[in-house]
Amino acid sequence: MAGSATGAGEASRQGWHDCREAWARTIEGLAEADPNIVVVVNDSVGSSKLGGFQKKFPDRVINVGIAEQTLVGVGAGLANGGKIPFVSGASCFLTARALEQVKADVAYAKANVKLVGQSSGIAYGELGPTHHSIEDFAWLRPLDNLTVITPADPWETAEAVKWAAGYEGPVYLRLSRMPVPNLDIPNRVFRPGHAELVREGTDVAILACGTLVHLAVQAANLLAKEDISARVVNFSSLAPFDRDAVRAAASLGAIVTAEEANIRGGLGGAVAEFTAENMPVPVQRVGFPGFLPTGSIEDLFEAFGLTVTGIAAAARKSLARRAR
Repeated sequence: MAGSATGAGEASRQGWHDCREAWARTIEGLAEADPNIVVVVNDSVGSSKLGGFQKKFPDRVINVGIAEQTLVGVGAGLANGGKIPFVSGASCFLTARALEQVKADVAYAKANVKLVGQSSGIAYGELGPTHHSIEDFAWLRPLDNLTVITPADPWETAEAVKWAAGYEGPVYLRLSRMPVPNLDIPNRVFRPGHAELVREGTDVAILACGTLVHLAVQAANLLAKEDISARVVNFSSLAPFDRDAVRAAASLGAIVTAEEANIRGGLGGAVAEFTAENMPVPVQRVGFPGFLPTGSIEDLFEAFGLTVTGIAAAARKSLARRAR
């Protein structure tokens, strides 16, 4: 991700990592300990960072070719046979082309399938709306039985993969290819269904997920210079959803949501649903409004306010609405 999109220059991005690398290391380690773990791919070994896995476990990689409906169906069949399949492919195709199979064969059937959506959000940049995956939250969040996780950093990615391998039931892991830093949070524990407090604050709450969490932290730092105290919460779990954390955020009287996704149906939608029904407060949603024009990741983040300054501006706007 480029400097203007993140609010950080090249020097400050040292130590940032592609979350897919954490996924690859973790799944290889898990497979060494559990022979039932297999991966199913749609001609996506390279983009899923599974080259090392394939070398170590060539008989535990099932490549169905570019056939996403078959991809998910094979995963469900393997789960029915006692395997623990991690079904990995570009999230735009995994969730759109195979949505019926995800709904019926995985979620409705409560199959023990781990769907791994790679290169989510707008990670494919200039390839445009056909390759952007910004609607997946809206498609998957309503499905019963399906846990939806979007890790914020490499540490959380590894923990989410470990948790998914041991969990009996369907899971969707939304992974980005954009490098991000590990969040500086002591004594972290990964708990699906529970939001993670990143930074305390008393004036406005910034609820973020995935690649936007570290930007939310930087936005809070910027706001602090203006004597605005911003709470930052990592909502890596979209389903189950931490309603108590939203209630606590609403008690501040102003909320911002930030996600690399369509603001309709994702984190912003979930927060708006809850606050409208339970605790009406101003909610400013930072994300994408729909199909995007062709452009680089940097340009699109900048154009739609998915930046440090954009999130800070949304916080000020939410606070202004609270004051009316």
